[in-house]
Amino acid sequence: MRVCDLVRCDGFPCGDVHHDRHVIPGVDVDPAAVTVVLVSEATALDSADGYEAPGDPLFARTTSEAFRDAGWEVATIADIRALGVYLTTAVKCAKTAYAVEPATIRACSELLERELALFPRLRALLLMGDVAVRALNEIARRNHEPRPVPAGATYRIRGGEYHFRGARVFPSYLQAGPAFYIEKQKRRMIAEDIAAAMRHAGPPGCA
Repeated sequence: MRVCDLVRCDGFPCGDVHHDRHVIPGVDVDPAAVTVVLVSEATALDSADGYEAPGDPLFARTTSEAFRDAGWEVATIADIRALGVYLTTAVKCAKTAYAVEPATIRACSELLERELALFPRLRALLLMGDVAVRALNEIARRNHEPRPVPAGATYRIRGGEYHFRGARVFPSYLQAGPAFYIEKQKRRMIAEDIAAAMRHAGPPGCA
């Protein structure tokens, strides 16, 4: 299955993103093998930095380092996928500014909802940063479901017991991009959250 064949944006309604940097994952994925979905913020501004870009893209490099910090011997995004992890973004286009408008998060959350529905064995959701948290909460609001993640600073809410449609939700900090190298304390917490999500999901291939 290629997610980009099943999930598409109609009309590109958002005004604060680069529509020419629109990315929905196009790698072949076995939906039954996915037990963890990692949702980061937005598509890379430079296409060479995206998760699936050739060479040594920044998003892949920092994410692989985050998983190694969490105790997993991985070198590439393919290694991470082999653990049963699917990687995507809450916003499917690159940002034009530091912040993302609420209307953009709301619109893109419809795409994220369709993505998540493709994985019948999903057990853990890693929400890397505030945009990912807001996107999941928007999905719940739109469907009149309880808010999965409460309001509050990430350091206060991470580690709590949150759930969404049968999956445990792990709010954390953004692992994709140069900020990963700046704050060592956040890097430590990212590793803890990834480790907790992977423990909850169980070994790859387990029901």
